[in-house]
Amino acid sequence: MSKVKYYYDPDTLSYRKIEPVKSKRYRNIAFFVLGSFLFGLLSLILLLNTNLINTPRELSLAREAKNYELQYELLNKKMEQIEEVLGNIEERDNNIYRLYFEANPIPDEQRKAGFGGINRYKSLEGFNNSEMIVSTTKRLDIIKKQMAIQSRSLDEITKLAEEKEKLLMSIPAIQPINNEDLTRMASGYGWRSDPFTKARKMHYGMDFTAPKGTPVYAAGDGTISRADNNSSGYGKHIRIEHGYGYLSLYAHLSQYNVKKGQKVKRGDLIGFVGSTGRSEAPHVHYEVWKDTDRINPINFYYGSLSPEEFENMLKFANQENQSLD
Repeated sequence: MSKVKYYYDPDTLSYRKIEPVKSKRYRNIAFFVLGSFLFGLLSLILLLNTNLINTPRELSLAREAKNYELQYELLNKKMEQIEEVLGNIEERDNNIYRLYFEANPIPDEQRKAGFGGINRYKSLEGFNNSEMIVSTTKRLDIIKKQMAIQSRSLDEITKLAEEKEKLLMSIPAIQPINNEDLTRMASGYGWRSDPFTKARKMHYGMDFTAPKGTPVYAAGDGTISRADNNSSGYGKHIRIEHGYGYLSLYAHLSQYNVKKGQKVKRGDLIGFVGSTGRSEAPHVHYEVWKDTDRINPINFYYGSLSPEEFENMLKFANQENQSLD
């Protein structure tokens, strides 16, 4: 119930009731409503620009930002692990693999170099976290480049390993007659007495005596370049081209087990002991050639002899005796 107001009338010496003016009443209501609206609007603006209250969208964005920060930390840790593993692989690549295969190491400047020229990250600029985004992207790009370089390096190492294995299998590395079939190592490489003229003459191979028909084996992988009786003094003989400048020769055979152009592996049966050509007794005259020069075969027997057997062979090979051819 609204209060009734009075005023004192001096003319009548009495109190009179104040009758409210409707227009003024409406104006007061309007002022009140307008004042309330402005106050509420101002309060809302103030609240929206402070941390006291957040809209659902702002709360959602805040959660996303927190999640991105967590993901960024996890990404950084993963990149650190990748960089550590990659660094370990690069170290082994330079100091073990490439060193073993006599390949030049890849310098760090090349492995970890950035990208010059145009600004590759211009599209990432202008955001609140541009610096973080650009640095992370650069780091990922360098890691990808390192991985690409390492991948190419490992491809090269694989090829070098295959070539090294091929080379090792091609080098004449075993004696042409098994020890159990060998009568003796009759003569070595060097100056020897000729069995026919008795003159001192250079003997360019090693003579292995064994009964006629004893198997003769290929000393290394290669291709048969000759299997004939058309070379003076050698009689029936076989030549194997091993590649890399190596050739092995097996002379005075009784018969062949291979033909020209045939590919053989180390240890394959290629012929049989005989005494054809300029020979005094059944044996195999064995030579090793490197880049057209005949070299001492005794330096290549790492594939079939024990240390004791090699010492024994070395002792007989160094004796300046009479050769058998």
